[in-house]
Amino acid sequence: MAQGGIDYVTIGVRIRACRKAKGWTQAELAEHSGVEPSNISHIERAATKLSLPTLIGIANALGTTLDELVYGTLVKSEHISVKMIDEVLADCTAEELKALTEVLRTTKTVLRAKR
Repeated sequence: MAQGGIDYVTIGVRIRACRKAKGWTQAELAEHSGVEPSNISHIERAATKLSLPTLIGIANALGTTLDELVYGTLVKSEHISVKMIDEVLADCTAEELKALTEVLRTTKTVLRAKR
């Protein structure tokens, strides 16, 4: 984790993933977010720190939230974990949901036993 507890590498990776999911180039993200194209490259590679206004511009352009981009850096981020789980489960059949629920219960039991 980088200075101040902010993981710029992970933030850059998430920004790149969101950008690619939209099928955008770095130049297109720059255009939509109001950020210089060279800065998008630096941000995605964690070669520079990004300001809050820059992060907000990028999040708005990508149609995502700040907490999704900085997930893992935040102390209170359970709601993002729940959202991610919901997205994974959204298209599951009843049989898949039953199996995955059992996997989650077993994993939770194992993790708690290690405490």
